[in-house]
Amino acid sequence: MLCDRIWRHARLATMAAGSAGLGAVEDGIVAARDGRIVFAGAADQVPVGLAARETIDCEGRWVTPGLIDCHTHLVHAGDRVREFEQRLAGMSYQAIAAAGGGIAATVNATRAASESQLLQVSLSYLDALLAEGVTTVEIKSGYGLALVHERKQLRVARELGRCRPVSVTTTFLGAHAVPPEFAGDQERYIDTVCTTMLPAIASERLADAVDAYCERIGFSLAQTRRVLEAARAWDLPVKLHAGQLSDMGAAQLAAQFSALSADHLEYADEAAIAAMARAGVAAVLLPGAYYFLRETQRPPIDLLRKHGIPVAVATDNNPGTSPLTSILLAMNMAATLFRLTVEECLVGVTRAAARALGQGASVGTLEAGKYCDMAIWDIAQPAELVYRIGFNPLHKRVWRGQ
Repeated sequence: MLCDRIWRHARLATMAAGSAGLGAVEDGIVAARDGRIVFAGAADQVPVGLAARETIDCEGRWVTPGLIDCHTHLVHAGDRVREFEQRLAGMSYQAIAAAGGGIAATVNATRAASESQLLQVSLSYLDALLAEGVTTVEIKSGYGLALVHERKQLRVARELGRCRPVSVTTTFLGAHAVPPEFAGDQERYIDTVCTTMLPAIASERLADAVDAYCERIGFSLAQTRRVLEAARAWDLPVKLHAGQLSDMGAAQLAAQFSALSADHLEYADEAAIAAMARAGVAAVLLPGAYYFLRETQRPPIDLLRKHGIPVAVATDNNPGTSPLTSILLAMNMAATLFRLTVEECLVGVTRAAARALGQGASVGTLEAGKYCDMAIWDIAQPAELVYRIGFNPLHKRVWRGQ
């Protein structure tokens, strides 16, 4: 078989399910054709007749699947620096939101920005992620909270995927907060999300999934259920912000709807975790928000392990609670703050992150048939990717075999 490219003399961390540890291959080869992997494995197991138009010598470098940031709010305008100072002075996130700050502040800035302005700002955040080996990123709306502005955010997110060599998956998060024009009338706003905004977004194919913020400062369990039911009616998969600040039963609701993932989970109990396991719901941990808000309630890591739930790690990039554009630092935080192992962190930004996006069949591991998305690293061992702080050892990033 004639391939487009072969990468030789590589040390592979395939992350393949069922393999021992990270699926390490000391003398490995990856071959790609038409953007997909046709072989990834040991050099002494290469199929007879495998050749390529171009051969690249990795010179013993480690190669992992391209990293995946599976939870971001990357498309937004403005910042929340003043709120950061307020929290440092002792004001809580909930108090800031009640005073008109929080999500509402970013909504005002995002509504005021044009698509071109949003695109330029968002490109800077995206470029920081790509520089650390990210090849797939999820981007949520939720800072428009009106159809015209939610459309704007999602169109910009789609455009980011055309401006850069990266896969972008979009999520409609209209149920993120109540906009000012609906103040005091959550039910009427949820009606608008379910009967006007979501149908339009779905009809225009601007979103790949639907999310909601189920929390005391967000939406009730019943209101969140309505959003998930509306998504189901449009055949869109769902995700859920669940159990970040309190236990409102959101993780169980995610299980009831067979959500792709439940994200945050600091307050999820064992019954919720068990329900997620039965329904095949992945967990997404967001240590950046935990760190930035100086929270003390850690996600139930031992329960997630006990029930065998795929655990992803993401930046949660957003201006208010996690202004983080480093997937490498997110891994370090997950290890130091949540006590994940090195293997769990690396799986969390590859195979488990792909699972959390419903893309496990196409990305997240180095296996034949999957897209040839890779990160090539100047490291002596994979643990360095989790261990180092403020250090980026990326040598090359490969997306779709290029």
